[in-house]
Amino acid sequence: MAKKADYLNKKSLVKHIDITKVRDLDKLVAMMGDTSFQARNLSRAADIYDMALRDKNCSVVLCLAGSLVSAGLKKVIVDLVNNNMVDAIVSTGAIVVDQDFFEGLGFSHYKGTQFVNDAELRELAIDRIYDHYINEDELRVCDDTMTAIFDSLEPRPYASREIIREMGRYLTKHGKQHDGFVEACYNKNVPIFVPAFSDCSAGFGIVLHQHKRIAKGKPMCSLDSGRDFLDLTYLKMHATKETAIVMIGGGVPKNFTQDTVVAAEVLGMEDIPMHKYAIQLTVADERDGALSGSTLKEASSWGKVSLNYEQMVYGEATVTFPLLAGAVYARGAHKQRDGLELSKYFEGPDFVMKRAKKSKKEKKKDKKKQAVAV
Repeated sequence: MAKKADYLNKKSLVKHIDITKVRDLDKLVAMMGDTSFQARNLSRAADIYDMALRDKNCSVVLCLAGSLVSAGLKKVIVDLVNNNMVDAIVSTGAIVVDQDFFEGLGFSHYKGTQFVNDAELRELAIDRIYDHYINEDELRVCDDTMTAIFDSLEPRPYASREIIREMGRYLTKHGKQHDGFVEACYNKNVPIFVPAFSDCSAGFGIVLHQHKRIAKGKPMCSLDSGRDFLDLTYLKMHATKETAIVMIGGGVPKNFTQDTVVAAEVLGMEDIPMHKYAIQLTVADERDGALSGSTLKEASSWGKVSLNYEQMVYGEATVTFPLLAGAVYARGAHKQRDGLELSKYFEGPDFVMKRAKKSKKEKKKDKKKQAVAV
C-alpha cells in the first residue's frame, strides 16, 4: 500500500499565483476587448472593476466561493487586499478557515490527480479536492485551533467578522506563514463575513466548544448570522454612496451581498442605490434557475444590481480570476486609492448611531449645495 508521503510531499506543493510579477496582463486583457465570447466579457469586466476603483465614493466587496486558496489563488486575494482594491470580503467558510487560515498555521495543499483510488486516500487520511489533496490530520489541528479561539472569547453571540478578526490576530502571534488574506485583512482593517460559518472547520470548532461548555453548565459562544446580515447592510447603507461587487463563483456569498440592497429598504432607506458595479466569474448555468448561475440582469429585476455596469464572465476561476485581477492591478488605479478600513466602522457600541447622525448632516449639506446651485 502507498504511504502518505507518496501523495503529500514538498515536490507536489500547490504554489500561489503572483499577479504582481506578470508584465502586460492589462495589455493582453485590453486586446481581448476586440475579440469575442468570454475574452471580450473578461475585458469589459476589467474595465468595470477599474471604474469602481476610480470612483471616489465607492466601496468594493469581494465575494468568494469554491476552492480558490487550495487551488493556488491565495496571493491574488492578498494582493487585492494589500493594494486597497478590496474593502470587504464575503466568503464561504472553507476558503477562509479550511484553506487560508489552515495554511497560516503552517500547513499546505498538494497537487495530485482526480484519477486516484479514493478508498486508499481515505485509509491514509488524505482528503481530495478534485485534483489536489489536503492532510486530514492537519485539518483536525485546524478544528482544534478554532475551538481554542472560541474558548478564549467572552461567552456571547458573535458575528462572523468578529471571529475572523480574532483568527487574524491569532495568526499575527502564532502563525507559521504570514502570507494569507485572513491576516492581511486583519492588518488592513478589511472585514470578512462568512454567512454560513458553521459549514467549515469553524463549525467543528464551535461544536466542540459548545459541547464542553454545555457539559460543564457554563455559558458559551454562538454564531449570529442575523448580525452578519445587519452589519453588511449597515456598510451598504452608510460606508459609501456606491458599491461594487466582484463575485468569484456564486452561492451564499453572492446572494448575501446582493440582498443588502433589499435589506436597506426594509430598514427604511428607500433611496438606497442598487450595486452600481457588478462582476461575476462563474461556470454555473442560468437555465436551471439556481442561484449561482442567475445573471446580474436577473438580479436587477429584484432591485439589487444596476444594469449600467454589470458583466457576467463564464469561465473557471483559476483562469479568469488571475487575468482579471492582474489586468486591473497593472492599470494602477489602486495607487491613488486609500483603504477604507471598514473594520473600524464597527468600533464602539454606538457605531450605527454615530454614522446615522453623520449621514443626516451630510444630507443637509447636500440640500444646501443644491439650493445654492439653483
